[in-house]
Amino acid sequence: MISYRGLFELMERDGIKKIDLRTKYHLNPKTVDSLVKGRSVTVDTLMELCKIFRCQPGDLVSYIADDDEIPKK
Repeated sequence: MISYRGLFELMERDGIKKIDLRTKYHLNPKTVDSLVKGRSVTVDTLMELCKIFRCQPGDLVSYIADDDEIPKK
């Protein structure tokens, strides 16, 4: 599973709301919806978010393995 918790923490820190991503930064509303729902987004979107927050992709997104995805030894 992909988590955008880092993105939302940066948004809170900087006082940026989801509506700002659509209006001020011109992200597509469907893209913002995908971020909120933890769905995949393009690398171009991640690059744009990195520009906005002056960060690295790993600051925005993290991978969380489901228990059934972890190989058993």
